[in-house]
Amino acid sequence: MWNHIAANAITLLIVGIVALAGLIGWGQNTYVSEGPLDEAIFFEVPRGASLTAVSESLEDAGAIESGIIFRLAARYNERDGDLKFGNYEIPARATMPQIMDIVTAGGPSTFRYTSTFIIRAQGAETRVRERVPGQSELSDVATFAAGEPLPEVYAALVAQNVPMIYRVSIAEGLTSWEIVEGLKSAHFLSGDVDVVPAEGLLAPDTYEVVRGTARADVLAQMAASQERILAAAWDNRQDDIPVTSPEEALILASIIEKETSVPDERRLVASVFTNRLRQGMRLQTDPTVIYGITKGEGSLGRGLRRSELRAATPYNTYVIPALPPTPIANPGRAAIEAAVNPDESPYIFFVADGTGGHAFSVTLAEHNQNVARWRQIERDRANSQN
Repeated sequence: MWNHIAANAITLLIVGIVALAGLIGWGQNTYVSEGPLDEAIFFEVPRGASLTAVSESLEDAGAIESGIIFRLAARYNERDGDLKFGNYEIPARATMPQIMDIVTAGGPSTFRYTSTFIIRAQGAETRVRERVPGQSELSDVATFAAGEPLPEVYAALVAQNVPMIYRVSIAEGLTSWEIVEGLKSAHFLSGDVDVVPAEGLLAPDTYEVVRGTARADVLAQMAASQERILAAAWDNRQDDIPVTSPEEALILASIIEKETSVPDERRLVASVFTNRLRQGMRLQTDPTVIYGITKGEGSLGRGLRRSELRAATPYNTYVIPALPPTPIANPGRAAIEAAVNPDESPYIFFVADGTGGHAFSVTLAEHNQNVARWRQIERDRANSQN
């Protein structure tokens, strides 16, 4: 009898061992095999989420076959405490080891939706775009001007708290007042701005923020960035430039920024102003006169009057013999670098050429010819509109 019981026990033990081995083999095979996803997805690991919660969410999303196997493997490989919060793209057919690497490596988050608030001289607008998982192309979801109601499709995404990248994009050459006024209309920012920052101290760029970021914090980030840009440019300046301080370089950069929007012209425009400063000539640039009138609070909306070009004001570079007292806008990195590293050229004049760029000249006679051509272009355009 005891022999019979012992035999049965041994048989059951063998069966159990075989079953356990089969279960382990199945688990290992499941862990390393292609996953069930037919197409890529975006997946969020919430801040502070547990391994159990993440594995169950992955299983619910159809990214893995078994949350239990995922958890056991993470603990066996001592990676159960390595989860990094963020949004990640999980490719189609990703294996569990691949997904484990994705959600524990960290790095920049990947989002399906991006909401960018753009501030330009023409006004501000929000552009919402979508990237389908597994593809690189972005498609437009909605575009709407500042002050307009949120489009229904975008409002639904916000209401559902769909993970999204929020960005603020600032164009070069805006005044601090224009930037602050624009930020007031950014629907995903919060808080008031008590004081408009000093002119020129804000770096035009694109800044990634989270929903609810304080507007003052965005301005502080812009100011810190501009400080770094200006310091780096000043450290790498040409030895013989006529500007004598970073502050003067920033003033000159703001003038360059307002005079040309053509990237390849910045250093050439800088050379004209550099040559004029070296020769003790007045800069004679309209944007400074305009700033003296508007104080940077919006556009002039008309041409300059002769009386304004003759008026003795601190910003009238047709009258004062040097730079104005402050920047007239917030210049970008390229304009700052151009101010301290201008091209070598003989030019001391330039005027618009009708193509968006400028015609440069050495003598007043050449300049007057270029001005006459530009005036004719203006007349021709006016006649074509009548």
